[in-house]
Amino acid sequence: MSENNASAKLSSARLNAPTDAFVEAFTASVEFDQRLYQHDIQGSIAHATMLEKQGILTATDRDDIIRGLEAIGESIAQGNFEWSIAQEDVHMNLEAALTESIGDAGKKLHTGRSRNDQVATDIRLWLRDEIEVVRDGILRLQQALLDLAEREADTILPGFTHLQTAQPITFGHHMMAWFEMLVRDRERFADCNRRLNVLPLGAAALAGTTYPIDRHYTAELLGFDRPSENSLDSVSDRDFAIEFAANASILMMHLSRFSEELIIWSSAQFGFIELSDSFCTGSSIMPQKKNPDVPELIRGKTGRIFGHLIGLLTLMKGQPLAYNKDNQEDKEPLFDTIDNLQGSLKVFAEMMPGVTCRKENMRNAAMKGFATATDLADYLVGRGMPFRDAHDVVGRAVAFGVAEGRDLSAMSLEELQGFSETIEADVFEVLTLEGSVAARNHIGGTAPAQVRAAIERARTAITQ
Repeated sequence: MSENNASAKLSSARLNAPTDAFVEAFTASVEFDQRLYQHDIQGSIAHATMLEKQGILTATDRDDIIRGLEAIGESIAQGNFEWSIAQEDVHMNLEAALTESIGDAGKKLHTGRSRNDQVATDIRLWLRDEIEVVRDGILRLQQALLDLAEREADTILPGFTHLQTAQPITFGHHMMAWFEMLVRDRERFADCNRRLNVLPLGAAALAGTTYPIDRHYTAELLGFDRPSENSLDSVSDRDFAIEFAANASILMMHLSRFSEELIIWSSAQFGFIELSDSFCTGSSIMPQKKNPDVPELIRGKTGRIFGHLIGLLTLMKGQPLAYNKDNQEDKEPLFDTIDNLQGSLKVFAEMMPGVTCRKENMRNAAMKGFATATDLADYLVGRGMPFRDAHDVVGRAVAFGVAEGRDLSAMSLEELQGFSETIEADVFEVLTLEGSVAARNHIGGTAPAQVRAAIERARTAITQ
């Protein structure tokens, strides 16, 4: 990073003393906002094209500007561009390099715009592209979950409430629960994209410009749905970034909960699943350890992304209209959120195909805790007993089972009839794990047939 001043700062004519070297470095953003260079160039090319269409630039100036910007973009991509802290940010670095390259035509590019509307446009262009990467990452994870759910549609494990055994479910059904959460996450990002896809360029510093610009044409060139309606709002608004961070936080919350289950399930105490060695590490001192580091790290990164959301909210809460220097602090939280969100999605999608179910352990666990107690109550209701009475009967049967150390399915017919004469020999059809899950054969239920139907619908939905 160079500290050489390649050209005089635009603000220097107003100030009587040069900027202190430390203040210059402290207020510069080029060390992190240079990653916006492609979108800054994209926006500048569209702006120059519009200016020529409106007769504000000549065709020669437009062509020189576009050629110069494209050459700068290639130089940056090849790692040959020298960034200058003295030029403060990505915008001034590119403009200074353009002017040095093509002469006075480079100085005309900023006609009819400000860095305020320029940076607002760059962030929207950048975030619009990144949202599509996030949505693609969610889709990859969804596809991995569908494959796993289909493979394990018949595998039975205990379902929990309060982390206590509740009812038997199928592993495929459990995976489809996470799939549904990701459906909503993906929809939220699409909705966010719709709201941010509005062009701020042309708002200039805060009040618009006196030049006869065509903002609708610029919006069309850049793929925005429309230009923004209010110049003050255009340059000071960052709620689209906050909305993105909120959506990212919700998605990471889901991934963190999912990670927690993978961590618990892979423990020796549960032993429900085995994670691939590729996504685990050993211990520096205990040779027997296989640590689920990847889901643990994703769980940890969730707090980091939550922090970025709170940081952005706090950043904006006290700002009067319009643009303030505070807004320079919006980029690093966004960049870090994107990097960690995309990384978490990528590693999760790659980890799930390697999950192996330890079916016998799952089944044994489902046999504990009287998981079919509700099935017995439903059986009694089906034979005409009021539910509250059935609830009492089953409660007494469970208490007996706890004292005897036996599950309901292990009791004899005579023992069960001791709690209610309504019970007959067919009761054992509903007290088996397979009978329990198969009985929930309705849309949204855990029956294997319903899980496979849900998978088929999901595969159709994600390809549309």
